[in-house]
Amino acid sequence: MQHRIIVLGAGYTGAIAAGRIAKRLRREDVAITLVNAEPDFVERVRMHQLATGQDLKPRPFSEMFAGTGVELRLATVTGIDVDRKTVAVIDANGAEELAYDTLVYALGSGWNDQGVPGTAEHAYEIASRPGALRLRERLARLDAGQTVVVVGGGLTGVEAATEIAEARPDLEVALVARGGLGDWLSPQGREHLRKVFGKLGITVYEHEAVTGVEADRVATADGNAIPAAVTVWTTGFAVHPIAKATTLEVTSTGQIVVDGTMRSVSHPDVYAVGDAAMAMGPGDKPLRMSCASGTLAAWQAADAIAARLSDGKLPNAPIRYFNQCISLGRKEGLIQYVTADDRAVRAILTGRLAAVYKELVCKGAAWGVANPTFGLPTRRRRVTREQAVAGSVVKALA
Repeated sequence: MQHRIIVLGAGYTGAIAAGRIAKRLRREDVAITLVNAEPDFVERVRMHQLATGQDLKPRPFSEMFAGTGVELRLATVTGIDVDRKTVAVIDANGAEELAYDTLVYALGSGWNDQGVPGTAEHAYEIASRPGALRLRERLARLDAGQTVVVVGGGLTGVEAATEIAEARPDLEVALVARGGLGDWLSPQGREHLRKVFGKLGITVYEHEAVTGVEADRVATADGNAIPAAVTVWTTGFAVHPIAKATTLEVTSTGQIVVDGTMRSVSHPDVYAVGDAAMAMGPGDKPLRMSCASGTLAAWQAADAIAARLSDGKLPNAPIRYFNQCISLGRKEGLIQYVTADDRAVRAILTGRLAAVYKELVCKGAAWGVANPTFGLPTRRRRVTREQAVAGSVVKALA
C-alpha cells in the first residue's frame, strides 16, 4: 500500500520539497500530491518587477512536474485536521477531504497590514501576484509628477521603491522607514544604498511610524501627512492562518514550531517549510522569512521524510546564510555578505555586477523549482515494510 504524502502550497519551498521527495523514493511506494490554487509557479521575488509592467516567463506546473511522479491537485486548502490526518480542499467540482500519512505544510505568507487604519482599504501590496497586478494597473494610470509612497524599509520596500523609480522616472517616489535606511546593512552597504536612492531621486523618510493610510496621503506618528497618489505597503508578512486553527503547536504569529528536520514538534506526521515554519538557525536565532532559508529548509524536510520512510540516515546539514541579494532596479544591485546567522560584514558587491548576480540567483531559484529532481541520484529508496504497515493502520482507522 502506498504511503500518501500531501504537500500544501507550490511556492518555492513546497514545489522543491515535492520534487525532491519524488526523486528520493520509489514511485510504487509513495503517492505524492501537490495541492495549489494556481496552475503555474509564481516567482514571488519578482513581484516588484511585475508591478512595474515587466512580463514574467510562464512556468506551468503541468510541464514542471511531468514525469516526476508528483500529482498536481488544483484546489484551495480550507482546513486541516491533523488529528484525523485529513486536509479539506475546494475546487471547481466542490469540497473534498484528502487523507494523508505525511503532510508537508508550505502555504507560505501574505502581506501584513499591521492593523494600521486605512491600509486594507487604500494601500497596495506586492506579496502576491493579484496584488502586484492590481498595483501594475494603478501605476499605469498615474500622471507624471504624482507621488508613490512605499511604506516599509526592508528588502521588499527597498526593491519596490527603486524598481518603480527606475521604471517611472516621471513619478515622485518616496520611502517611509520605521528605522534608518538600510540599517541592517554594513556601513558600506548603507552608503551604496543612499547613493542609488539619490541617483533615482527617491525621497526617504527615516524613523517614521505610519499610523494611518488615506486615499491621498500617509499619516505618521509625529503628525506628518505625506502626499501619496498611491501607497505601497511592504511592512512584513503574515503567515497563512490555517495552521493556527489546528492543534499543531504554533507561535503567536501562527508559524508551526519545528525541529531541525522541519518536523512539527507536536505532530510527527507533519513537516513545515518556508515562511510557515518557526525553525532555529545558527546562533539559536529564528530563520527569517526568505527564499534563501526556505529552499534549504525544503531540502532538509524532503531528505528527512525520505530517510525516515526508508530507515536511512537523517540529514544533518546546517541551514545558514551567506549573503543578502538586493535588486535596485534593473541596472543596479547590492550583495551584502553576512555571517552564518545573518549579520552583515564589511564585504559587499555593488553596481551592474551585483545586478547580474541577483538576476542569476532569481533565475537559479526558478530553475530549481522547474527542475525539482535534477542532480539527485536516480536510484530511489524503498519504503520499509514497517512504515508501509503504519500507514495502512492509520488509513484503516480513519
